[in-house]
Parts: sequence; structure tokens; C-alpha cells
Amino acid sequence: MRWGVFFFLLLFLTSPVYGQEGSKGKLKVWSPAFDHTGRIPSAYTCDGANINPPLRIESVPKEAKSLALVFDDLDAPRGSYVHWILWNIDPRLKEIKEGSMPEGAIQGTNDFKKQTYGGPCPPGRAHRYAIDLYALDRLLPLGPEATKSDLERAMKGHILDQARWVGTYKRQGPSKR
Repeated sequence: MRWGVFFFLLLFLTSPVYGQEGSKGKLKVWSPAFDHTGRIPSAYTCDGANINPPLRIESVPKEAKSLALVFDDLDAPRGSYVHWILWNIDPRLKEIKEGSMPEGAIQGTNDFKKQTYGGPCPPGRAHRYAIDLYALDRLLPLGPEATKSDLERAMKGHILDQARWVGTYKRQGPSKR
């Protein structure tokens, strides 16, 4: 019995995100456009308008100085494919509207080599897409040429809390990219 509890705790404590909707603490990010682990509507993909989905942000730690967001494909052949990356988002922000960029935030370089949102467009089977939100104890000194790896290095040691919302998408027709 002790070994079972030990392995459960080991698995729980070493998982990259845990808790409800992938939250480490109280911070929460979610979309009214699709359920957690549900299908992302085609409007937010290469098959539609290719605009970012609306997002809601809740329970940001009071000491947070900024937020950062990464939207990436968890099932990409190389392990990840970044579709949208933002930082220095005002921690008082409660919503990112559909097809909009938060005022004052910096949009980094995604894996399409652009500083914009690029919607899901998976080849073949359905892919999972994670929206990771980070509450940080500082603003980040990065320019728009920064990538996800640059962001991760800059955030190291400054993450107060994080949350995750996941959606899935499978193309209905041939790829447009």
C-alpha cells in the first residue's frame, strides 16, 4: 500500500501541470468557444478565419506583474509547434477577445516565423493544442523576435502560477499551408 501511495505522489508531483484544467494553483485560463479537451471551432483554424479564440483569465496572483501565453501543438512531429506567443500581458486583464491582441502585450515569433496568431492546421489525424498561461513576478525584457525557448529562459525563476486549457482539432479537408 505504501508503494502505491508513493508512486501516485511521485507521478502527481513530477507531472508538468496538474490539478483542474492543468492549473498549478488558482490561476485559470479557459475559452468560452470550446470545452477543455473539446474540439476547437474551425473559425480559429486555417480552415476558417484563422483568428485567436476568446480567452478568459481568472484568479491571477495579486503579486503578478505580467502574464505570458503560449498556444502550441502538443502532437507536432517534433513534439511542439508554437502557434501564438505573447508576454507582458497586463495581469489585470480578464479577457482576450476573439481575433484581438491585448493592448501593451508583446507578440513573439511563432513557428510560422511570424509575430501573429496562426491557427491549428494539423496534417492527418487530430492534434491537441495547449493554451498555457503564466503569471510572472516581472515584465520580460524580450522583443518580438523572441521565440518560445527565449520566453521559457526569461520566465525561469519568475513563474508564480500557471494554468492550461487544451483543445483538439482535426482537418476536414486538405491542408492550405
